[in-house]
Amino acid sequence: MAKVITGLTDYTRYADAQAHASSAALWELFDGDREHLNIAHECVTRHADGSGRAAVRIAHGDGADEIISFDTISSGAAQFAHWLDAEGIQPGERIAFMLEPSLPFYVCLFGAMQTGAISVPLFTLFGPDALRLRVGDCEPSVLITNAEKADLARSVAVDGKPRVVVADEAFLASLSNLPTTYTPKTRANDMAVFQYTSGTTRELPEAVKHSHRTLVTLMFAALYGTGIRPGDEFFCPSSPAWGHGLWHGTLAPLAMGVTTGTFAGRFDPVRLMKALDDFGITNMSAAATHYRMMKNSGAAAEFNFHFDKLSFTGEPIDPSTLEWIDQWFKVPACSMYGTTEIGVVLVNYPGADDFTVKPGTLGKAVPGQKLEVHRVDGTVCDPGEIGELMLWRGGGWMTTKDRAKTDEDGYFYHCGRADDVIISAGWTMSAVEIENTMLRHDNVMECGVIGVPDEQRGQVVKAFVVANCEGSDALVRELQDFTRERLAQHEFPRIVEFVDELPKNPAGKVHRKMLRDREAAKAAEAMA
Repeated sequence: MAKVITGLTDYTRYADAQAHASSAALWELFDGDREHLNIAHECVTRHADGSGRAAVRIAHGDGADEIISFDTISSGAAQFAHWLDAEGIQPGERIAFMLEPSLPFYVCLFGAMQTGAISVPLFTLFGPDALRLRVGDCEPSVLITNAEKADLARSVAVDGKPRVVVADEAFLASLSNLPTTYTPKTRANDMAVFQYTSGTTRELPEAVKHSHRTLVTLMFAALYGTGIRPGDEFFCPSSPAWGHGLWHGTLAPLAMGVTTGTFAGRFDPVRLMKALDDFGITNMSAAATHYRMMKNSGAAAEFNFHFDKLSFTGEPIDPSTLEWIDQWFKVPACSMYGTTEIGVVLVNYPGADDFTVKPGTLGKAVPGQKLEVHRVDGTVCDPGEIGELMLWRGGGWMTTKDRAKTDEDGYFYHCGRADDVIISAGWTMSAVEIENTMLRHDNVMECGVIGVPDEQRGQVVKAFVVANCEGSDALVRELQDFTRERLAQHEFPRIVEFVDELPKNPAGKVHRKMLRDREAAKAAEAMA
């Protein structure tokens, strides 16, 4: 019999979350306790009951579907754990994975965590510089990859370290004689995952280090950010190499015994919509870009959707995409705000019938979290006043490096990263607000806005636009007028550049820093 999850999962209302959510109630969802806990046991082993029930559904970009059961992952992970023991891998050693979602990925991920080794997921599209930096930083004993990436993986090894293992069918077959059960070796505070945030190859982002007990605190985001409950048919198209895809798309649903779904290979929005229809998905959490790409495909009418709950993260969704979601998916898209470093702290409580989802807001705090918007002097901003979003942690206020405002009802609104504020001739403007306005224009598919230097105004707004027609001077003027009429006479892009594509980070968000760096390089070249 599969593990039955009860307690906080029995409640769906906002009022119940405020009344019942607590740290003690979270622990009741798990077999482990504050001393002994293992992510692999909680997410896989305890749900493997011999029934063949699906754990993961994978929509491959080439059109194939793959369904993997709890039983299959559990037995394979145990065999991989025994293999690591036989290879002399000790608790605390790092095992890196550069694999698309697949049976080898889940077997290796959970098998390593059972032994007390630390799993390090790596993005499959990393080039040699990005991979070398991360491997050099975490120093894994073993790097697991596929045949296609094996040469790249070996190219970053130094003196044979890390050892590169190709996790193909032959490798899995070589494990088949090993035991299919394993007793975990971890304590709750032992490290389980090193997660790298997105960054450039020249600037290595520090690994965020998660213990096994991180799974427990994650459940606040699962319950109230994505609204996962037993019985959901869940899907998250984000790569499990990143925080959203691993923690919210993989570990959280599996911990509740919920079948999850994901995407492997080159992303295609039409392929995603087909999977959502074929799998009967009722709850999806995706990046804002995923929703925008589905809208831009123009193919929604070809499919039937079955949603009860939707959530998104990464960046705000522009109003025109929200309107499209309402039209085709019939349920509100709920923002979920947080970072890899601080976790999810603002949510919109998907599925709560007593919580009003206001379009364009970040929602309200997760139970137990305290956030405020502060002025430069540390005082609290009035409703409607833009300031810095601050989080109370460890007895003091810490910055999120985001700008925000609140309304009279206590909802939070994102107003861009602190470094995405553009000050022109004394006017303060939000890159996000200008982007969202431009995205409402029928000819704008994607848009990225930054401030560029200007002798007279200090900075002026420059917009990089992916259009569905040929760019022209007439379209530039039209976009400028369109933006100025909807925002303010001073708030429009004085410079518009039409591009074929925008740089994005691995989470799919427009990489404004890269746009700024490109402009700075062009300016330096012109000066030279």
